Amino acid sequence: MADNLEIREKEPSEKPQAGDDVILSVRDLTVAFGPKVVLDKLNLDIYRGEILGFVGASGTGKSVLMRTVLKLLPRQSGSIRILGEDYDTLDDADRIKIDMQLGVLFQHGALFSALTVMENIQLPMREYLDLPKPLMDELAKLKIEMVGLAPDAADKYPSELSGGMIKRAALARALALDPALVFLDEPTSGLDPIGAAEFDELIARLRDTLGLTVYMVTHDLDSLFSVCDRIAVLGQKRVLVEGTIQDMLEFDDPWVQSYFRGKRARSIVHHDDDQADTMPKQPTQR
Repeated sequence: MADNLEIREKEPSEKPQAGDDVILSVRDLTVAFGPKVVLDKLNLDIYRGEILGFVGASGTGKSVLMRTVLKLLPRQSGSIRILGEDYDTLDDADRIKIDMQLGVLFQHGALFSALTVMENIQLPMREYLDLPKPLMDELAKLKIEMVGLAPDAADKYPSELSGGMIKRAALARALALDPALVFLDEPTSGLDPIGAAEFDELIARLRDTLGLTVYMVTHDLDSLFSVCDRIAVLGQKRVLVEGTIQDMLEFDDPWVQSYFRGKRARSIVHHDDDQADTMPKQPTQR
């Protein structure tokens, strides 16, 4: 392996400090299915305004953690605080307030096939808000435009959409209630390299313009290198390491080293270096 592999990190790439605003805090989380323990006393913090890439080998429990945080799976022990609140201790009204601050894009979109794109986007509005239909229509059209879909996508059904359009429609639904924290489960899986890169750019732009915090479960090295502020690696039923790309390169673990120093990772670094040599340097603003 190339021990001298270096990464040109995107700017700014400052590691969050202890005093930064924690929007999601997981402590000593244990999740098991029968006798099989999937997560064991796992700890993780996500900071407001960052894009966190969450990675790990297949079957390690990445999606299990996300679904547990979202209350879709039970946990055996541990605590989860969202927006500073312990969800388990809240009354129904305060739980609804927290739920409205969370948006989710599942791996395959999870759009309802019998509903149009507009109707899919309006589902969270119908569940949590009491709005007249004309206003919901306008809001849905705004979300459709926000994710880069053409206006005529509003009246299409999921079966009429390409894979990339399904991802964008699902993202529009995740943004329906203007959430503070968005969960993305393998958002670029199944997309061609151009489509995946465009989706990454969309996520970064929405984070910057809307002030989102993004929790991204991904296998996509391009996403990790190009848009993630920090990365957390799941292994041995816990978070092995979290930090920048450079932190990953310096962490002494065989899987982490293979993943971040492998042939595919080196090709991404070299491609980025070649592009950087031919493009004018521009400051990146948060």
